[in-house]
Amino acid sequence: MTAQRSTSRLALIIWGYIIWSLVPVVIAIIFSFNDGRSRTVWQGFSLRWWWQDPNLSVLQNAEMRNAIFNSLVLAVATLLIVTPLGIALAIGSQRMHGRSANFVQGLTSAPLITPEIVVGSALLITFTRLLTAVPLGFVAQLLGNVTFSLASVVVIVRARLVSIGASFEEAARDLGATRWQALRFVLFPMLWPSVMASLVVVFATVIDDFVITSFLSAGVSSETVPLRIYSSVRGGATPALNALATLLVIISFTALILGLFALSTWRKRNGERGGLRAASPM
Repeated sequence: MTAQRSTSRLALIIWGYIIWSLVPVVIAIIFSFNDGRSRTVWQGFSLRWWWQDPNLSVLQNAEMRNAIFNSLVLAVATLLIVTPLGIALAIGSQRMHGRSANFVQGLTSAPLITPEIVVGSALLITFTRLLTAVPLGFVAQLLGNVTFSLASVVVIVRARLVSIGASFEEAARDLGATRWQALRFVLFPMLWPSVMASLVVVFATVIDDFVITSFLSAGVSSETVPLRIYSSVRGGATPALNALATLLVIISFTALILGLFALSTWRKRNGERGGLRAASPM
């Protein structure tokens, strides 16, 4: 009876948290379809702030379209750089031995516990005082997000490496595979779940990043969706701002769903741990 009560209380807490988290988001989404300019008073359903208004709607306003484009390009470029680099660092740090191993593993994880505002301000000083050849704007934002997001990939992939262990590669080597063949045909396919998780985490982190992106911004040309939302809130926002925020939520959830679908497909084909597919020495 006591266990049943504890379970009911836990369920109540979980549902309370879900409602508390999602209700404000749902309200913001609903008001993106408001017919009037108010963001608090419902004045009828309309698609005015999505594309019908020729000047102020999300898809008609040049500045908002530019912010969406900049966010997508920055997120995709970051994950394309961070993912292979993070995989390489994770494998390298996992295979180190001795006293330096713990130091290197801790160092690669340091950005996870470093306040983002500290990283952003430090990078701003670096690019404006030391590495002056790197201009503020997209290039600086890309380097900043790569620096901050790399630790996430390393930690995720390294956790997968620990769960896999060294036995599969050793078996592949015993069967005649070279070191590269063991990596390519055995280890890399088994790392697929962690790779997909890394892609989703990095994409979701970068596309809604505000602190680092704002520190390294060069104005409207490098303005992203979070920066656009922040500047609009301070200067008389319309429901177009809600539509822009809704679009950001849709993009993030789409990335999550695609990642879950890819992971589910992988598990159906290979099982939870994947199969041993060592290369033949022939």
